[in-house]
Amino acid sequence: MAEIIMYSTTVCPYCIRAEELLKSRGVTRITKILVDKDPEQRDVMIAKTGRRTVPQIFIDDTHVGGFDDLAELDRTGGLTPLLDR
Repeated sequence: MAEIIMYSTTVCPYCIRAEELLKSRGVTRITKILVDKDPEQRDVMIAKTGRRTVPQIFIDDTHVGGFDDLAELDRTGGLTPLLDR
């Protein structure tokens, strides 16, 4: 299974939805980086993605984007191949 890294906050409803979607596709481990508890990590996230909002999701080295991007990837059949690499 692919490595999942998710930049998140402790109270983000879209982060929760992203986690639920990933778990429904068999993901058992998500490394969460909580940018509200470690503000320096928000700067790292912005530098990596160019985006300020959470979640920001990486599957292995691929930046998927936020929840809407993840859901669209799932709808179009692109999520499973990324997870199965």
